[in-house]
Amino acid sequence: MKTKLTTSLINSLKPRERPYEVWDTDIKGFYLVVTPKGTKNYYFFYRHEGAKRKFRIGRDGNITVAQARDTAKRRAGEVTDEVDIHAERKKRRSKGKAHTLKSFIEGPYIEWREVHRKRASGTLHTFEKHFFPIFGNTKLKDITAWNLEKWKTAQIKAGNKPTTVNRYIAELKSALSKAVEWEEIEDNPLRKVKPAKIDHSPNVRYLSNDEETRLRQALTGRDKKTKVERANANKWREARGYTLYPDLFSQTYTDHLTPMVLLSINTGMRRGEVFHLCWEDINFSTETLTIHGGKAKSGHTRHIPLNNEALTTLENWGKKPKGLVFPNKDGNPLDNIKSSWGTLLKEANIKDFRWHDLRHHFASRLVMVGVDLNTVRELLGHSDIKTTLRYAHLAPEHKAEAVKLLDR
Repeated sequence: MKTKLTTSLINSLKPRERPYEVWDTDIKGFYLVVTPKGTKNYYFFYRHEGAKRKFRIGRDGNITVAQARDTAKRRAGEVTDEVDIHAERKKRRSKGKAHTLKSFIEGPYIEWREVHRKRASGTLHTFEKHFFPIFGNTKLKDITAWNLEKWKTAQIKAGNKPTTVNRYIAELKSALSKAVEWEEIEDNPLRKVKPAKIDHSPNVRYLSNDEETRLRQALTGRDKKTKVERANANKWREARGYTLYPDLFSQTYTDHLTPMVLLSINTGMRRGEVFHLCWEDINFSTETLTIHGGKAKSGHTRHIPLNNEALTTLENWGKKPKGLVFPNKDGNPLDNIKSSWGTLLKEANIKDFRWHDLRHHFASRLVMVGVDLNTVRELLGHSDIKTTLRYAHLAPEHKAEAVKLLDR
C-alpha cells in the first residue's frame, strides 16, 4: 500500500492477521509497519554497497509522524553521502550506553529546551529535585516502567497531589521521547505508564466576598505603611543632611505587588504571563491586553478585554512605551514573589490560597454573574472546555433550571 503518511491515516489503520506495510509517497524509503497486535513502527529503507538495509526510526506514539518524517529526510541525505546509517547508529549507541538520565538531561535535552521551549530552568529544577536523586545515575535504557510506578506510588503516599505527580511524569516521558527521536534509546520504556487518578471536578478555591475585602484592605494597608516608613526615613535623613529617598506619597503603589494582584483578579492571567507582560502587549485605545502564544502555556495567543479597574491599575502603575510592566531590580522578569505574597495573606488572614487561585477567582466571579463557560474558556486560554467545566457548578441558574423542568 502506498499513500502519504499522515496522522489521521495512521490512526485509522487497523491490525490484521499478519504485519503489513504502508509506504509513504513523498519520501522514498519511508514506510510504516502495522503488527497484528496493533503496534505501528516507522522505518526507512535504503541500500548500501548493494545490500538492502532496514533502519527502524521509532514507534508511533513515542514519536509523531512529523518527527519520523524529519528523521527519514535526514537519513535520506546521509545515504546520498554514502553513509551506512545503520552501522553509524550502532557505533553511536555503543558510545552512548554510558548516557545516564542526569547526563542526558543536563546535556543535549536542556540545550534543546532552552531554544525550543519555555522554562528550561524550571524543567531542570524538576529533574534535579524529583528524579536525579533516584534515577540520575541510571542509564537511559535501564529506566523501566516498574521503576516509575514505584516512584509514583511513593509520591502519592508522601502526600503529593496526583496532578503534581502527573506533571512530573509528563516531564520525564517527554524527555525520553526526545531520547528516542535522537536515537539515544530504542523505545520509550515509560509509554505505558498511566497517570495517577485525579478528581476531574475538584473544589475550586476562590475568595469569598469577605476574603476579597480583607485582601484589598491588606494591599492598601501595606502600601500606606511603606509610604509612612519612607517619610519617616526621609525625616531622619534630612535632619542629618543625607540625600533623601524618592517620596512615595506621590505614587499610588509602592511596589509591584498591589498592581499585580489587582490585574490578576481582573484578567485571570497566569503568574508567568504577568511576570512577562510588556507594555507593548497593552492597547489602551482598544482597552485590551494580548497574551502572545510564546508566553502562554497553551502556546496560543489570546486577547483579554480590560475593565475599568484593570485599566486604572495599569495607568496608576505608570505607562511606558515599551519594556516589562513588572521588571525586577535588574530589569529582568520577576520569578519569585513568595515572600511578599505570603506576608500579604497572613495580614489578610487568608489561608490555603495560592497565587494561581487568583485565576480561579476571576473565572468563578464570571460564572457566578452568568457568563457562559465557552467565553470563560476563551478568556482563560484553556485549550479544552473540559478544563473550564470545573466552574460549571457555580453558574447560578445552570442546574436549578434543569431540575425545574421536572415540575412541568
